[in-house]
Amino acid sequence: MHPIKISKIRTSRTELIDISKAWIAISFAFAVIYTGASLLNGSIQNIITTRFLLFFVIALFTAGLGFLLHELAHKFVAQRYGCAAEFRAWDQFLYLAVGLAVLVGFIFAAPGAVMISGMVTRKENGHISVAGPLTNYILAFIFLGLLYLFPAWNLPFSIGFSINMWLGLFNLIPFGPLDGLKIFHWNKIVWTAMAVIGILFVFVL
Repeated sequence: MHPIKISKIRTSRTELIDISKAWIAISFAFAVIYTGASLLNGSIQNIITTRFLLFFVIALFTAGLGFLLHELAHKFVAQRYGCAAEFRAWDQFLYLAVGLAVLVGFIFAAPGAVMISGMVTRKENGHISVAGPLTNYILAFIFLGLLYLFPAWNLPFSIGFSINMWLGLFNLIPFGPLDGLKIFHWNKIVWTAMAVIGILFVFVL
């Protein structure tokens, strides 16, 4: 694995390949959800329509961008604390994300994670973990602002808002490898505040 340095970012060919395939897979899965192209709905043929292609392109720049910036946020903060950090795709979860979307119209958005090597405190680990969902929330509100500024672009901006708010909330689930468990162990007040924001915007408002 030969290291690659882009400005202050340290990466590798393996990481770039893994990010690319996870970006494409998660965008494809979201496009399936938004076009209702699932076997359960009996409309799998929608995958070969121009409408699906439109939503796939939108997903690349909304869900895909949210995923990319989420993972890069983890990476930047980890490297700031002196750790080695690279994203690795979990191929089985990529298959699961696409498979569930195509079969039943549900998405499980855990395509991989930033693998971190180095000594960090619980607080530093909390900072690394919170950077991901916080980035999604910030991106969601940017899309919301763009929606009000450019209402003619309602479709991509509203999708960008809803997807990133959902991604932020999903990653706050305090379970397994998701960010939520590490944030909860570090600071329950921060976790609660972020969870409430996500729940309000995803399920209430």
